[in-house]
Amino acid sequence: MEVRKKTGLVALCVGALGVVYGDIGTSPLYTLKQTFFGTHHLDRTLPNVLGALSLVFWTLTLIVCVKYVLLVLRADLNGEGGVFALLGIIRNRQEPKGKPTRKLWIITTAVMVGAACLYGEGVITPVISVLSAYEGLGVATPALKKAVVPITFATLFLLFWFQSRGTGRVGKAFGPIMVAWFATIGVAGLVWIVRYPQVLEAVNPVHAAAFLTRMGMRSLFVLGAVVLAITGVEALFADLGHFGSRAIRVSWFSLVYPALLLNYFGQGARLLDPAPVPNHHLFYALFPQNELLYAVIALATLAAVIASQAVISGAFSLTRQAIALGFFPRLRIIFTSAEIQGRIYMPMVNWLLFAGCAVLTLVFGTSNGLAAAYGVAVTGTMAITSFIFYFVARGWGWRWYLVGPVCAVFLVVDLSFFGANTLKIANGGFVPILIAAALFGVMKTWQWGRGVLARAYLDFARIPMHHYIELKQALMESPNLRIKYGRREVAQVERAVVFLSSRAICAPEDPCPIGLRVYIRRNGAMPKHVILLNVLQMNRPSVPASERYKVIPLGANIVSVNAQYGYMQTPHVPTLLKSLKRAGLIKINESRWTVQVGEEEIIIDKSLSLMRRQMLRFFIVILRLSNPADRYFGMREHAGRNKTVIPVVIGADFSRIAIVDEEPIEEAIRASQDPGPLPTAGAPA
Repeated sequence: MEVRKKTGLVALCVGALGVVYGDIGTSPLYTLKQTFFGTHHLDRTLPNVLGALSLVFWTLTLIVCVKYVLLVLRADLNGEGGVFALLGIIRNRQEPKGKPTRKLWIITTAVMVGAACLYGEGVITPVISVLSAYEGLGVATPALKKAVVPITFATLFLLFWFQSRGTGRVGKAFGPIMVAWFATIGVAGLVWIVRYPQVLEAVNPVHAAAFLTRMGMRSLFVLGAVVLAITGVEALFADLGHFGSRAIRVSWFSLVYPALLLNYFGQGARLLDPAPVPNHHLFYALFPQNELLYAVIALATLAAVIASQAVISGAFSLTRQAIALGFFPRLRIIFTSAEIQGRIYMPMVNWLLFAGCAVLTLVFGTSNGLAAAYGVAVTGTMAITSFIFYFVARGWGWRWYLVGPVCAVFLVVDLSFFGANTLKIANGGFVPILIAAALFGVMKTWQWGRGVLARAYLDFARIPMHHYIELKQALMESPNLRIKYGRREVAQVERAVVFLSSRAICAPEDPCPIGLRVYIRRNGAMPKHVILLNVLQMNRPSVPASERYKVIPLGANIVSVNAQYGYMQTPHVPTLLKSLKRAGLIKINESRWTVQVGEEEIIIDKSLSLMRRQMLRFFIVILRLSNPADRYFGMREHAGRNKTVIPVVIGADFSRIAIVDEEPIEEAIRASQDPGPLPTAGAPA
């Protein structure tokens, strides 16, 4: 048993190396290079080398080791991590007590900002990683320097094009490649440390403090470069659910952390060597300038592609979480693995990411240029994580006078990096900010718009389900399956129809879904089997199969199905319905059942202000581009589809559904009980 546990842990650790640490593992390609040979370069003196190395050492130790690996990884939501997991923990603690508080609103907004910032920096990461790897060609063969940008562009295109085919085939190779990568960079650094062992003095924080004091305001530019050492640090937390905290911690402390330190200190030792640094690429200067360099370039390129793959996969997962939590419009999701649910492909996200990467590659052209754009958004996310972690830790029962100072220290460090990176805004730092601002605008507009529509549905005249159950029962008891419905007739049709409901229906006293009411009024018919389906995505990442659904027979062949999924799970309703049919809980004919989908037609009232009017028009555009509910739930390919258009009028202080029932249902039911003459024709098919 122990052998199996050890084998499982080793496999998880190797897998974590290929996904979690791909980004931070390639940071030695450009961090110290940008520090000493970037826009605000430093002289290669011993005090400067020790000071810069000390900053890198303590940044990795405080931010990655202590903050994320030892503390933040504890904040998992049923095994899942990421900024949305932090929000889920707080929501689960706050919402059962009543309405959301102002504090929860602030935390929710902060999480949305943090998620938007991750997207902003995520566009930069693939480009800077691949560019830095290929820049080694200019070191090995100067004539190839002009080919770096075209080769980078081609590599990125192939990488994004391959996403639709899934990463399962190459995923097993990622971990071993990164093991080779970390071993290579660690040994390369160790060789130079042996030559100049004085660089080990940089572990003394006095050198960092003295360096910052000596450099004055110029130290801000150095901090802006040092932050590159922790690119991808949020992946430690975001990928928690894939590998578990134990595997992430073991792989970090056993291989990644030592290898990174050895390489950074080795680069510091190389700076003390009087020999020139070819093409100012410090990382490649660690290796002999011969045929071996091409092998290192090839390995670095593979590592950069793996780092990019981790960012792209993370963007897919983050988007799916945002959709499930209601922060983002529904987008098309394609599953690329039958065994592993987390392997998904989102076409729109994929090609928007590629478009951003392509533009950055062509505009900036060098890793130095992109380094000037990196850091503003991700340091903002780091600060947000420190802020939210305080409330999570307080919920665990940690005393404020213990967790408060710890989080304050992290927040000071994060804000120091953030302040330093604001100096990059004019040199390209505005790029991730603009991307983050655009995505935050989309999320806020979507959240606001859906809230307005929800209020309209909530305020719509509520008629209890039991009236329609009685109507259906009267239909079933009629010899001709047709009865009077007020001043018209309604018939029963031989069909099973699934009506999507925005709220769970648990009893006959609950309100009838609008879709069913409109269906009866417009078609003059009622299906033989009515399935009222409510799909709810919870704040927790996953819902076990035993808690997946609750089936409530309401009578007269009307059944309510209330299904629950976690935010890491994409609902697939056909599979659910087929399992319910096999269990005998519902009746559907797989070749005849239909899903009834509502689609809002938004009407802008004149009372709406100009700004709100533009915001509403933007929401309408997003709504039209989003994936319809039936397609998102996987129903479009497995059933017929009827669309119900629901007009919604939105004004300055109101939103209402502009549907007026032709006759009150109570009057219709009374009329149906009148023993008047009934038609002799049979029910339509």
